[in-house]
Order: sequence, then C-alpha cells, then structure tokens
Amino acid sequence: MKRFNVRVYGVFINSRQEVLVSDEVYKNTSFTKFPGGGLEWGESTKDCLIREFQEEFGLKIRVCEHLFTTDFFQVSAFSEHDQVLSIYYLIDVNELELEKVINSNNSVEQLRWLGLDVLSVGDLTFPIDQKVVEILKS
Repeated sequence: MKRFNVRVYGVFINSRQEVLVSDEVYKNTSFTKFPGGGLEWGESTKDCLIREFQEEFGLKIRVCEHLFTTDFFQVSAFSEHDQVLSIYYLIDVNELELEKVINSNNSVEQLRWLGLDVLSVGDLTFPIDQKVVEILKS
C-alpha cells in the first residue's frame, strides 16, 4: 500500500549565523537532518513542530514563518511505499536553553551547530533537507 509520510522541521539560525542540525540513528542508519518529525493525526503542522521539540528536547519554540514545502516527488529512505512530504518553518528558541540541550548527552538525537558560511548540501543526508540548504545559501 502506497501512502504519504508528512514530516515537519524547524530551521533555527542563531546569533552567530549557525544553523541547528540533528544527528540521529534510526533502523541502524546514521544521518544528519533538520530537527523535527512526523505529523500525527489531528494536529496542525505548527503544533507538530512544537510537540516534537518539546518531546525530543524539552524545548519551547516559537514557529515564525513557512520556509519550504516539498515540491518534488521523494520516496522515503526507510520505506519504498512512502512518499515524503516535508514542511519547513523558521523557528525561534531561547538560545541559552538550547545550549543546555546541545551540551547534554542525548544518545538518540544530538543537536549541533553548522556555520552558514561553510554549510553545504553534503552536510545533510536527505534530498529534501539538501534542497533547504540550497535555499538558505541563496
């Protein structure tokens, strides 16, 4: 059965012009992506992003503005039966609280900074995230 997999991600750029990324392991695969996750039945995309940051990192975020929605076909890296639709928002978060999370040891998902001046599409694993890097670099 073919289905859609809707994902929602937050793009945060700090005062040092660094972008927040997440290093994760899922199904024995390591990857780097923007932080966020899957949309659940009955929630809005913004509520999804707020929930994901609260669940994963204990952070309260503010969703600022829409940045990008997938405008091309992308099959999931984890299921050949899923078409991924990703929605990206620029977000704001308290940088002091965020630094506490970055400096903690979360074994499943680790946040880190990448400088916008050196950021390249190869720094992120998935094609849709790589498209967002192109947008940020332009």
